[in-house]
Amino acid sequence: MDFHPPELDITTGQKPSEECAVVGYIGNNAYTNIIFALRALQHRGQESSGIATFDGKIHIKKGMGFVSEVFRDEFLEGRIGIGHNRYSTAGSKGVENAGPFVISSSMGYIGISHNGEVTNAHDLREKLKEKGYIFYSSSDTEVMLTEIVSEINKYGIRDGIKKAMLKIKGAYALAILINDTLYALRDPFGFRPLILGKNNDGYIVASESAAIDTVSGKVIRDVKPGELIEIRETGYRSIFTIEHKKSHCMFEYVYFARPDSIIDGREVFDVRYNIGVRLATENPVNADVVVPVPDSGRSQALGYSVYSKIPYSEGLIKNRYSDRTFILPDQESRYNAIKIKLNTIKSVINGKRVVLVDDSIVRGNTMRHIIGILRKDGATEVHVRVGSPPIIAPCYFGVDMKTKDDFIANNNSIEDIRKEIGADSLAYISIEGLKESIGMNELCLGCLTGIYPDDIPEGAKPNYT
Repeated sequence: MDFHPPELDITTGQKPSEECAVVGYIGNNAYTNIIFALRALQHRGQESSGIATFDGKIHIKKGMGFVSEVFRDEFLEGRIGIGHNRYSTAGSKGVENAGPFVISSSMGYIGISHNGEVTNAHDLREKLKEKGYIFYSSSDTEVMLTEIVSEINKYGIRDGIKKAMLKIKGAYALAILINDTLYALRDPFGFRPLILGKNNDGYIVASESAAIDTVSGKVIRDVKPGELIEIRETGYRSIFTIEHKKSHCMFEYVYFARPDSIIDGREVFDVRYNIGVRLATENPVNADVVVPVPDSGRSQALGYSVYSKIPYSEGLIKNRYSDRTFILPDQESRYNAIKIKLNTIKSVINGKRVVLVDDSIVRGNTMRHIIGILRKDGATEVHVRVGSPPIIAPCYFGVDMKTKDDFIANNNSIEDIRKEIGADSLAYISIEGLKESIGMNELCLGCLTGIYPDDIPEGAKPNYT
């Protein structure tokens, strides 16, 4: 289909981006609660934002940009609504691909907000076009919605959604609006998170528990993988659950989710802290200070520091108000551009052996430039420790990593990567260490191993260059 902005957009040295945030709400002040929840989930997508509400007729507003940019003085009527923040992983960038998507059908209005990626969207689209359906976007969400509506019209809501799930492959966490009723649906693998909660106004479903906290709500529970939940103002009930092997995305814990979120029973901060401890256990080094790459390396760096007894310090300060930087032609320009994004605290860095902790390395360009800054500002040694194993393979389940050319670890040894980024030493957490830090074995590790939990249709695979 069509979340976390690139950390540093320098020479394409960005972090992986996840697709979207979804929110659904039913009760008093639906529009206001959705706005606050979407703002809490802004890290999951900054490309576009949208909300659809229902009060007997549908009201929909969506546009390009942040939630605060799209929604200013508007108010959408209705006691039920769904909202969406988008980062595109399938489908072009443009307001026509912004969520939520809504269709008027014989059952009434049906709308969905989707986080994930439908791997067989191309095949489904072609089959639906043969049946006479017309598509107005390149988004796989529209394909999914059309397939669901087609089945609901024939079999009703319960059986129709179940039959659609048997046809739809890939990752999806959905907030579904069907007239005055809200539904929450998660794919049988449970790739993407989806959480049910309640506040004084009503019920909420959201991609992360932090959004529920933001509207002064309490988490009820995670939507189970393969489960459809019906939510009304009077309460909720589980309609069905398709039992299946689980395969939760490890990157939710490593990078995507907010550290204050709890997903499938695991607090993200605690997982990342454990990753740092395990990194220090597996890969010790003599050094003077542990420094995180802000913001994503902080929890891991703290765990590394506490276990290793090497002092922790904020040695890099991030400028939160700098614009994204275009690809620049020479080394000096690239260095200066990074200095706009990041600057060192000289007293922390100068004359010190630094352990630099980050959550992941994808292309390596950003890390190389950060190490250059540290050395230029006086670091005597830079030892890089990484909170995920080397990324070697594409993701087809909602993460914007599609070609093998994206990955510095593909066909390069750790020693080759160390030389490329200019570190004195480089070490990654092991796959077993990652699994133990997260506290579960039911993980999707496809980007680390090249072995996926489900078959990938040929139409989902890009041509490698």
